[in-house]
Amino acid sequence: MTISRREWLWLAGACGATHLWARQGVSTPPEPLFAEVPASASGIEWVHDNAMSANHYLPETLGPGCAFLDFDNDGWMDIFLVNSGPSDFWKPPKPVRNALYKNNRDGTFTDVTEKAGVAGASFGMGVAVGDYENDGWPDIFVTAYGKCTLYKNNQDGTFTDVTEKAGVATPGWTTSAVWFDYDNDGLPDLFVCSFVDYSGEHKFECGDNRIGKKYYCIPRVFRPTASFLYHNNGDGTFTEVSKGTDIAKALGKGLGVVATDINNDGRMDMFVANDTVQNFLFVNRGPGPNRRWKWEEIALQAGVGFSESGQARSGMGVDASDLDNDGWQDMLVANVDHEMFSVYENNKDETFRDVAQANEVAQATRLLSGWGLKYFDYDNDGAVDLILANGHPDDMINEYSMQVKYKEPLLLFHQGDDHRLHNVSDQAGPAFKRFFPARGLAVGDYDNDGALDVLIGNNGGAPLLLSNHAGKGNNWLGLRLEGVHCNRDGVGAKICWTAGGKKRYRLKNNGGSYLSSHDPREVLGIGSALKIDELEIQWPGPGKQIDKLTNLPINRYVHVMEGKGILR
Repeated sequence: MTISRREWLWLAGACGATHLWARQGVSTPPEPLFAEVPASASGIEWVHDNAMSANHYLPETLGPGCAFLDFDNDGWMDIFLVNSGPSDFWKPPKPVRNALYKNNRDGTFTDVTEKAGVAGASFGMGVAVGDYENDGWPDIFVTAYGKCTLYKNNQDGTFTDVTEKAGVATPGWTTSAVWFDYDNDGLPDLFVCSFVDYSGEHKFECGDNRIGKKYYCIPRVFRPTASFLYHNNGDGTFTEVSKGTDIAKALGKGLGVVATDINNDGRMDMFVANDTVQNFLFVNRGPGPNRRWKWEEIALQAGVGFSESGQARSGMGVDASDLDNDGWQDMLVANVDHEMFSVYENNKDETFRDVAQANEVAQATRLLSGWGLKYFDYDNDGAVDLILANGHPDDMINEYSMQVKYKEPLLLFHQGDDHRLHNVSDQAGPAFKRFFPARGLAVGDYDNDGALDVLIGNNGGAPLLLSNHAGKGNNWLGLRLEGVHCNRDGVGAKICWTAGGKKRYRLKNNGGSYLSSHDPREVLGIGSALKIDELEIQWPGPGKQIDKLTNLPINRYVHVMEGKGILR
C-alpha cells in the first residue's frame, strides 16, 4: 500500500503517530517539508557571539542578520552571516568576525571570509545586498551598533571597504536596510533603519527584574531616532536626502523594512516596523518643486500604524507580497508576545485591514515574539505561503513566566484552496519541533533545485540551514532579471504568468524579514502544470518596458534581460 505525501501529512497531523508510516505499510517515511542541514554536512561552523553580559546591554539581544548572495557570479547562492564586534561596551577577548561562505555546488560551503576581506570590525546587526554600481556584481552593506560598512565587490572574490568614500557611514545604531530605486533613475538607492538613541558608556539603568538580576531595558524608555535615505549619485557616492522629508520628521525605533509598491503607481514605497512606537508607511509621491522628492507618512490613516485597539506594538520583522493574488501588495508585521502579528490585506485605496485572525496567524503567534519572516511559495504551487522565525528578546523570561519562553519554535503556514494561511508547522519537519533564539531569516535556493531553502541567524548560537523538500513534484521557472534602463537587479519589476489556467502576480520587492537579504532570483511556481503559457514582465522606470515571453522552459533558471528576453 502506498499513500501520497499530502495523505501522510494529514494522517500524521491527525493521529500524532511517530511511526504511522510503518503501520500503513510504507517502507520508508516521506521526507520532511524542510530538513535541517547540520554543520557536519554543510561545513558552516561559524557561531554568532552576542557579547552577552551580566549588565545586559541592549545590543546584545538584537542580532544577527544573514543573507543569500551570489558574490562570485557562478550561479550558486553563497551565504553571509553578521557577527558582533568591538563597541563602547564590549571588547572581545578573542577575535570575532562575520562569515562569508562560498557555495561548493555539492551541498557544502567553504569559509572565504578572510580572503574576501569582509570580517568586519564593528558590532554588526544586519546585511543588505545590492548592486549599487550596476556592474553585475553584488555589494554588501552591513548595519551596526556603531559604524556601518559598505563592501564593494572587486569582481575577483574580494571586497573593498568604501564606506567613507561612498558617504554612507551612518551614525548611531542601525538595523535593517534595503536597496531600491525610489526615483526610477536606474540606480539603486539605500534606506537604513535607525533604532534608538543608546550608549553603552552611559547605560540607561532599568534596575533589576523580579529575580534580582539586571535586565534588558524595554526600548520604550529610549529616545526614538530618524532613519536615513541615501540617493545614489551614479559615481560611487551617495547623498543623504531624507532631511526635510517625512522620513526625517518621523522619529521611530526602526527594526524591519520592506520596499514595495502599495498603490500600483510604479514608485516604490516603504513599510517600517517600529518597536514600542507606531509603524511607518512612507508613500512615494514622486518629485515635487525643484525636483525635491516627496514622501508622505500615512501609517495611521492606512491602518497599519497601531494595533486594532490603537496601541503601539513592538514591531520587528516585516514583509510584503500579493497574498491573495489580486495584483495588490499585502503586508505583514511581527511583534512581541501577547501582541500578536498582523496580516494586512490591501484595500486598494492606500488603506489596509488586519486579517491575521482569518489566516490562523494571530492565535498561533499570541505567545511568540517574531523577527525574521518571509512570504514565499515554499511548495511551488503558485500560492504565497509564510515562514516565521521567533525568539523572546529577554534571556531570563523562562525564570519568571509560565507561558513565554526565551527559545521559541519556527512556524510554517501554507495557503490553502480557500486562500487562507493554515498553520502546518507540526508537519514541516523535526526542526519545527525544536526551539531557537531566532533573529534574522533569509530565503534562497542554495542547491538550485527550484525550491527555496531557509537560513536563520540565532542570537548567540549557530545558524540554522533548512533544505526545502516540499516543492518536489511541482514545476517551476526561475528568473534572474537584468535591468538595462532600470536598476540592474530589476527591483520593482511586475511579473505576471499564466499556467494551468491560472494567472499569478508578483512584484519584485526588496528587503523584508529582519536584518537579512534574500536570493535575488524569482522562482515562479506552476504546480502540476506542464508549461507556462505566457510570462509578462513590466520593468520599472519611466519607460515601463513590457516584455512578453512564450515557449518557456520549466524546472530551470533563465537569465532575462530588459527588452531582450531570455539570453541563451
